Amino acid sequence: MRLHLAYRWFCRLDLNDTVPHHSTFSENRLNRFRESDILRHIFERVVMEAMAMGLVKGDGFAVDASVIEANASRYHGKAPEEIDWTEKQRQKRSVAEYLAALEAEAATDSDAANDGAGGAPESKRHRRYERQPPKVISPSDPQSAWTAKANKRVQFGYGLNYLIDIENAVIVDVEATPARTYDEVAATQTMLDRTEECFGLKPKRLAADTAYGTGKFLGWLVKEKRIIPHIPVWEKSDRQDGIFSRSDFHWDRKRGAYICPNGKLLRTSGTVHDGRTLLYRASKRDCDVCSIRAKCCTTADARKIPRDLHEDARDVARQKMQTKAFARSRDERKRVEMRFAHLKTHHGFERMRLRGLSGARDEFHLAAIVQNLKTMALRILGPPPVRPRASFA
Repeated sequence: MRLHLAYRWFCRLDLNDTVPHHSTFSENRLNRFRESDILRHIFERVVMEAMAMGLVKGDGFAVDASVIEANASRYHGKAPEEIDWTEKQRQKRSVAEYLAALEAEAATDSDAANDGAGGAPESKRHRRYERQPPKVISPSDPQSAWTAKANKRVQFGYGLNYLIDIENAVIVDVEATPARTYDEVAATQTMLDRTEECFGLKPKRLAADTAYGTGKFLGWLVKEKRIIPHIPVWEKSDRQDGIFSRSDFHWDRKRGAYICPNGKLLRTSGTVHDGRTLLYRASKRDCDVCSIRAKCCTTADARKIPRDLHEDARDVARQKMQTKAFARSRDERKRVEMRFAHLKTHHGFERMRLRGLSGARDEFHLAAIVQNLKTMALRILGPPPVRPRASFA
């Protein structure tokens, strides 16, 4: 290494300066940089430079996630209750972070159980509904998620979440999560809040795929952030067996009730089920004498229609799906997918080198820094010239 000129140039060393040991970089990365957020600061500085160059418009953002395979064997997964962590395993950074996260989650559950009388069971049911505990974890990297999202192969992986400015595909925020849809959608809220706080950027519209079209996320986006959702609504109520779907029932906003195809009302008692749904029920007396009961109730005594607490925000998203702006955002959303394709194809980043969520965070920040720097370099220097092909005529 003493004779390696590129190494000296990178370290800003003169020809007569003493060269540090080659492990200095890895030791600093593992013991100093991991807890200092230095890569986060570098990433934010690069984004600020891109904003100064006029590459970030802030009008429209797009968000998506891609699975990166964890540095863990997919053949050695175990159920969490089957693992008895040894003292040697507990000393590993990835395992220590996982156990610390479990303790923090247990403390949060304990605090929630102590808030108010009778609130604990409903709160616990709500969490189980939204996010199931993992059935299989990796003993070497327990914070990674057991997933089959990437190339249809079951593996342990992390979710690389990108929030980009649509104009020039500049990455304005990046977040590492386990490769679970619930965590990826939650990370979008974190990235939008952090981008507004750090750079003062708040988009007018957000483009994403159907995985982000849940009622809870759309309600937060429309009601709290006042951002137009160019997101397909996640629909699970359409039926293909000839029975009336929820879309066949008309919502009467003034009366706060559904009207069935035969003109009868479906009302709700106001009870919230699973922390997010109201059930609207028809009268059994009306359903018993209904002429189209065979297409509606089947074996039930009376028809029930579930309605999300954020159904009004879902209706806003449905209206936007019919506009030309939505069709344009749907095409522009592919730019964030191209970011993932370039990262895996041109840079060969398909598998993690570091373990633990903090290791994934470091690698993802480095990847985003490199891609933004390439975008800035292409804007300054322009694309490489096309060489004329030699003629052998």
